[in-house]
Amino acid sequence: MTNGERKAVGILGGNFNPVHYAHLIIADQVYHQLGLDKIYLMPSFEPPHVDQKTTINAEDRIEMLKKSVATNNNLDLELTEIRRQGKSYTYDTMKELIERNPGVDYYFIIGGDMVEYLPKWHRIAELVDMVQFVGIKRPQCANTSPYPIIWVDVPAIDISSSLIRKKVAAGCSIKYFTPDSVIDYIQEKGLYLDE
Repeated sequence: MTNGERKAVGILGGNFNPVHYAHLIIADQVYHQLGLDKIYLMPSFEPPHVDQKTTINAEDRIEMLKKSVATNNNLDLELTEIRRQGKSYTYDTMKELIERNPGVDYYFIIGGDMVEYLPKWHRIAELVDMVQFVGIKRPQCANTSPYPIIWVDVPAIDISSSLIRKKVAAGCSIKYFTPDSVIDYIQEKGLYLDE
């Protein structure tokens, strides 16, 4: 950091099971549209939500994320939640990141569909004072919130990790769903075959 200037950093959290082009396009678009210094993709160890998703081990998800951002210097990984293990609440994670990086302003990216759930988030009143939320506009979601949100337009791409897992299990192609390096890794490791 030069001359005590603050950095503006985006955080895109998720299971990334596996990472795909919709994640990467969101990260890249927010980076450019908001003029941020960096975007970190932050895989969760165990999401706090009640729905039980089967998630492959963290090492494989991290490797796929590394491969997916290898050619983009604007994107990197934030592994705080993986290191901490257990359930991760955004409040605890962001508190830790802010204490570790006091010269950084954080922009926490969420899908438009998640915005309506913000009132239920753990310690949301404190969290909105700690980070700037960035909402990804979705046609089926109201772009309004009682909380301060910066709305960003990103092309809606109907790719999901669960769709990729189903395709792999069914022996279908996932070309153009995720980077080739991620596809190679999935095939090499035999991931998602028993989905």
